[in-house]
This record gives sequence, structure tokens and C-alpha cells, in this order.
Amino acid sequence: MDDTIYVPENILQPLFSASKTSSLTKALESLIEIARGTVGRSELASKNVLPTVLQLCQSLSNPACGDLLLLSLKLLRNLCAGELSNQNSFIREDGVQIVSRLFSCITFASDMDYGIVRMGLQIMGNISLAGEEHQRGVWHQFFPLEFAKIARARSRDTCDPLCMVIYSCYEGNNEFSAELCSDQGLDILTEIIRTASADSHSGLLFSKLCLTSASGNGDDVMSRVDSFVPEQAFFLSILSEILNEQMRNIAVSNDFALFVLEVFRNFARIVESFSQVKSGLPTGFADFDVLGYSLTILRDICACDGVMGKNEGSMDTVDLLLSSGLLELLLNLLCDLEPPALIRKATDQVQNQEAEHSYSRKLCPYKGFRRDLVAVIGNFTYQRKHVQDEIRQRNGILLLLQQCVTDDENPFLREWGIWSLRNLLEGNVENQRVVSELELQGSVNVPEIARLGLRVEVDEKTRRAKLVNVA
Repeated sequence: MDDTIYVPENILQPLFSASKTSSLTKALESLIEIARGTVGRSELASKNVLPTVLQLCQSLSNPACGDLLLLSLKLLRNLCAGELSNQNSFIREDGVQIVSRLFSCITFASDMDYGIVRMGLQIMGNISLAGEEHQRGVWHQFFPLEFAKIARARSRDTCDPLCMVIYSCYEGNNEFSAELCSDQGLDILTEIIRTASADSHSGLLFSKLCLTSASGNGDDVMSRVDSFVPEQAFFLSILSEILNEQMRNIAVSNDFALFVLEVFRNFARIVESFSQVKSGLPTGFADFDVLGYSLTILRDICACDGVMGKNEGSMDTVDLLLSSGLLELLLNLLCDLEPPALIRKATDQVQNQEAEHSYSRKLCPYKGFRRDLVAVIGNFTYQRKHVQDEIRQRNGILLLLQQCVTDDENPFLREWGIWSLRNLLEGNVENQRVVSELELQGSVNVPEIARLGLRVEVDEKTRRAKLVNVA
């Protein structure tokens, strides 16, 4: 390859001399190895090798030179690793601008493109560690356009070093921190989180955000969490927003789905120990927000799985959640809640005495919790007969009928309840038969329910209300 690419002699000779070779590829490989050590970097700095390598990079902008360019960038990365004289030389010789111009030609159409960007970012990371002047040089050249372009590539190979560069530049710098919190900066962070949410590392990041959990080595952090922190709630809120907005464009991994289920399950087991809050999401309380956002993510995972379809050779995400106990957990939580206000009102017309005693069950921890439970079940059930059947087998049909009402504490509960009921009955003769054969003894009419073709029935033995078909 060296013979087919023209490189000026004034660039080649210093490299050949420093490496004691006569081939450009061998020279770069030799110098990369030398620059791995502190002594080697210092020796190459004394020979002023770095400016020559920058010149070489500018002469290798042709796509056919990708391999040599990648070697050149790798050499620059090693030269700038903790060697201040090389880091200063990089700034003086406009190294930041040179690398930025190389990035401008990248289309992310090949593995080579991603490799070049990754190596270039590692150089910027090493440069930014040299001090404020170097950080400003990197930040002003790359923020926001170049950072945004790289973030939109949605590759972990480039996302990791990008985060390193951003963190190295803005840490302790109020000016850069403010810019990162602007609309342009938040767009970059959103793209980074989208990349993180597409792989299996979200659980690890979520656990590391937990400042109040017990420390330990190699243990499952989620199994020991008794409370959450605002950083975790914010992280889940971002993931929830991204998934909801990009449902048709995101393929959710099974690892991510199981991570969210574990977060939800972890809180659900301790929810009864917390008092009720009167607001919807975000509530301002980390525990309730983590519960709510994990639930809305599960809702959209079930919907997303239906939109994207099943990946060939992989287990259906919803089936994985089903086998992991999500449906049983949702039905148990819904059953443990006191009935919606409209159902309680109808029951009180039949049974005035001991009304409060009859509904000593749990309250919704936040406004909209019941609706969110029903929404997950509704999406869970869509065109899945085995899920429909399991709901019937778990005596969940009447429970879901009870949710088809308006409720001030759960906006859009009626709509989600009807959606769930539709999905529960569609194409399932057995479920339709169960509904049609409901006995109407002891029922009472309420206008809002009657308009749905339903009535409230109070079970004579349990004294608990349920909705039944009036046909």
C-alpha cells in the first residue's frame, strides 16, 4: 500500500529516521510501540515527531488511505498520553482543527469510519487532560456540531470516548456545564442515552447511580435497594421519553427489558411501606418516580415489541417478560388496590354499612398508577392468545372489567381499560364466553357504567364489587 500512496519526502524521512525503518506502515507501527512508554514518548517529543505525524494525517484524507490514517491517529494518541510537551505541541500545530477536519469527511458508512472517529476522540481525551487551555481548544472546536454528529452515530465504539471527552472538558467548568445543559447540549446527551438504552449496560449504569445502596463486590445491587435517588429517577425518565418517542425505530434488547422489570419488581415489593402522593409523574419523589417510569417503560416495551416484531432466532421480549412473572405481578398489584372511586360509589348504594372496612386495601402510590398498570396489561395482551388465556386462568377478566371507568385519580383509565378489554376478548372465544355468562344478581346501575353496557355486581360472599355485562 505504501507504494500506491504519495506522501512527501519531508514527511517520510523524519519518520523513517525516528523508527529506523524504510516503510511507512512499519515506521508507524514501530513508533506506536515506542510511544507506549513514558521514556519513548519523551524521546519522540525531543525529536519533534508529533508535528510530522499531523502533517501526515493531512496528506491521508483520501478514503483509500484509511489504514495508514488509523495508524497515524493511534500514534498521535500514544504520543499525547500524559506527555505535556507533545500535548502542547498538538495545540500549537492546530492538531484539534486537523482532527476535526478529518471527522468532517466521515460518513459512518464503514467500520473504518467508526475506528477513525474512536481514535480521534481518544486523542481529544488525552489532550483535554492537559489543562484548561487544552480543554477550551477541544470544546470550542467540537461543541455542539461535531459532538452531535458523533452522538447521532449511535455506536458504543464512539459513544464511550465521546463521553470521556465531554466529561474531561466540562468537569469543574461552569461555562461548559451551562452549555451542556442548553438545548443543543441536551440534544447531545439525549443521543448518548439513546445509545446506552439500546445495549445491556443500562442496568449497570442505573446501579452505579444508586448512592444509598449497600456496597459490595459482585452482588446484584438491585436485590438490596430499599430506596432510590433522584439521578436514577431522572435516568429512567429520559429512557421513558426516548422509548415513547422512538417506538418505531428502537429494537429493545431482552437484557434491557429484564433490567427494567427488575427495577419495577424491586420497588413493587416495598411500595406498601410508602405513603400516597397526590401528583402524577414526575412526583418529585425519587422512589415514586422510579416506580412510575419503570412502569411506563414496560408499557412501551410491550407496544414496541408489537411494532418491531420478533427478531428471528431471538426470544420474543413480551414472552420473556411473561415467563419472568410480569403479568402475575401486575394482576396482583391491581387486585390489591382499592376499587376505582366510581366502583366504590356504586357499591355504597348497595351496601352503606362497613363501606370503609370493605376497601381497606392499598391506595395508588401516585396519581395514574392504576392507569399505568392497566396500560401495560393492555399492551401485553395485544394479539397474544396465550396472554389472554393466562389472564382468564388467573381470574383477571373481572378485574380488568372493573377498570373501564373514569377516575379522577387516574386520567384516561377508562380508555386504557377499554383498550385492555378489547385486546383481552379479541379472537378469544373462551374469554368472550366468560364475559357473556356473567350473572347479574345483586347488581346496581350507575349511569357512567351503564353507558358502557356494564353494571356493578356485589359478590354476596366476599362483598367485593365487580363489573358485569348487562346484555
